[in-house]
Amino acid sequence: MAEDKVRIERDSMGELKVPADALWGAQTQRAVQNFQISGLRMPRGFIRALGLIKHAAAGANEALGELDRATAAAIRGAAQEVADGRHDAQFPVDVFQTGSGTSSNMNANEVIARLANGQGKDKGKGVHANDHVNMSQSSNDVIPTAVHLSAALALKEQLLPALRHLADTLGRRSKELAEVVKTGRTHLMDAMPVTLGQELGGWRTQVENGIARLESTLPRLHSLPQGGTAVGTGINAHPEFAARLAAELSRHTGLALQPSRDHFEALSSQDAAVELSGQLKVVAVSLTKIANDLRWMNSGPLAGMAEIALPALQPGSSIMPGKVNPVIPEAVAMVAAQVIGNDTTITIAGQSGNFQLNVMLPLVAYNLLQGIELLANGARALADRAIAGFTVNHEQLAQALERNPILVTALNPVIGYEKGAAIAKKAYAEGRPIKDVAAEMTNLDRAELDRLLDPRELTKGGIKGGGGGGG
Repeated sequence: MAEDKVRIERDSMGELKVPADALWGAQTQRAVQNFQISGLRMPRGFIRALGLIKHAAAGANEALGELDRATAAAIRGAAQEVADGRHDAQFPVDVFQTGSGTSSNMNANEVIARLANGQGKDKGKGVHANDHVNMSQSSNDVIPTAVHLSAALALKEQLLPALRHLADTLGRRSKELAEVVKTGRTHLMDAMPVTLGQELGGWRTQVENGIARLESTLPRLHSLPQGGTAVGTGINAHPEFAARLAAELSRHTGLALQPSRDHFEALSSQDAAVELSGQLKVVAVSLTKIANDLRWMNSGPLAGMAEIALPALQPGSSIMPGKVNPVIPEAVAMVAAQVIGNDTTITIAGQSGNFQLNVMLPLVAYNLLQGIELLANGARALADRAIAGFTVNHEQLAQALERNPILVTALNPVIGYEKGAAIAKKAYAEGRPIKDVAAEMTNLDRAELDRLLDPRELTKGGIKGGGGGGG
C-alpha cells in the first residue's frame, strides 16, 4: 500500500496500516494479511446474516437498557446497509481463516462501527466495534448463528421454491404424458411397460420427498446459538438478550427463530448444519437420477434410445457439426457431484468441535450456502430448460414396445413361466413381435392375446389372465 493511500488503525496488538478508503479496521487488516490462502470470500448470504444479527443485537440491547437510543439507531442503520449488500466489497477476509470466524465477525463489527460513526442523521458518537456493535456477543455465538440464519434464509428464499417449481413442472408434464406408453427398464434392460407419466411422477415424488426432508431440519436450523457468548454460559450478555434477539430476527426475516435450548451444544457442535448438509446430499442424489434418466432417454438420435428430444440449447461440438448435447442434465449432474463433495467437507468440519467450540465454522458456512445455491439454480434449470420443453418420439417408443419380449410376463398366469420364457427367447432371437410368436406357440386366439398383451393395460398392474385376476 502506498503511504499516501493508507491510514493508521490500532487494536490491542498495536498499530497497523489500513487502506485509506477501507471501512474495516485493524483486526480485519490483520486477517487479510494472515489468510492469503484461497481468494474465496464469505458468501453474500453469510454477510447478510451478519448484518441482520448486528441489527437485531442493537435493538435487543437498546430494549434492555444496555445501549442508548442514538448509538443503537446508528448501529441498526449501518447494519441494515450491510445486510442489504451495499458494502460487500468491504468484507475481504478469506474463507480459510480462524476456525471460529472471529475475523469475519470483527470485519462486520469494524465496518458497521465506521459506518455508524460517519453517516446519516443517526450518526453515532464514538461507536466502538467491540463495546457497542459486538455488545452481548462473541464470535463464538455470532458465527454459528450466522450459519443457521443464512442457511435458513437461503432455504426459504432459494432452494425450497426452486424444488417446488421443479415438482410442479414434473407434475404438469406427468399429466400431459399420462397415456404415453414406453418400455420400462431394470438393470438397463427391457422390462414391463410403464407410462412416461408414471416415470415422471416417480421423479416428482423424489423431489417432494426432498422438500419434506429439508423442511424437517428447520426446527434445529431455526434454533439460534446466539446468547451463549464465549463458551455457552452467556457471560457479558443480559439474561433476556437471546430471546429478544431471536424475536427481533423473527420479525425481520419472517422465520420462526428461537434461542437454542442448550447453548453449550449450539456452540460446540455443528450437528444441525451436518443434518442439513445430509439432506442436501439426498436432493443431489435425486437430481442425479433424474438428470441421468433424461440423458439416457435423449441419447442418439440414431444410435441411442432416442425416446425423447431435449431442447437444443447450443452446439455440442467444436469439431462435429450438427451435434447437440444434453447440456442441462450434464450441468445438474456436476452440481450434484459438488454438493455431495461439500457434504463430506461439512461432515469433517462438523467433527471439529473441541470442548466448547467448533473450529471450522467459516468452512461449514461456505460449503452449506454454496450447496443450497447450486441446487436451487440447478433445479430451476432442469425444470425450465430440460423437462418443460422435451418432446416425445412416439414412433420410437411404439417400435421398441412392440418388439419387447418381456411383455410375455403378462401371460404367466395363463401359460406359466417356462412356456413364457420359451416364447420370449424365440421372439427376441427372430426379432418378431411377441404376439405373433405367442399365437404360434399357444392355443390363445388373437383377440385374447390382444387383450392380455395390451401395453396400456399392463401399466395398470394386477393379474391379466387366470389365477383369480381380472382382465
